[in-house]
Amino acid sequence: MTRVDFYQLPDKDLEASLRFTCRLCLKALSSGLVVHVRVDDQRQATVIDELMWDYPKHRLVPHAIIDGLEQVGSQESVRDQHPVHIGWQGPSHDTGLLINLGSDVPSFFGRFDRVAEIIVDESKALRREHYKFYRQRGYPLHHHALEDWDQ
Repeated sequence: MTRVDFYQLPDKDLEASLRFTCRLCLKALSSGLVVHVRVDDQRQATVIDELMWDYPKHRLVPHAIIDGLEQVGSQESVRDQHPVHIGWQGPSHDTGLLINLGSDVPSFFGRFDRVAEIIVDESKALRREHYKFYRQRGYPLHHHALEDWDQ
């Protein structure tokens, strides 16, 4: 059964959740996991894409935006070459870690081994709804209150 982890940051703005996503991706990659970062739209994908090029400082998170690619051949090639995928449609794989930055719980979340939801002040109400959704369906939930995570 999919494990769901909620990471509560002391930060107020959504920018912190994007920075934490980069750090979480690096940790997942060091554990051998592939990662799908689910966003709401192309604008949000572009923002996280830019951040992954140099956050944490001087660290590249090897990634690719997988939605919106023109040719099926190039899309498959990108999916195979990069361990972190960013998308607002369906996932590119069915195992590993799903980091849900989206405004809803995607229908495909149960195909992943783990799901991460990131809580900052601006997203508390939304993530609370996600928490209720998972709890009502019996998924194992884990809460991590993080303090000095951005050091």
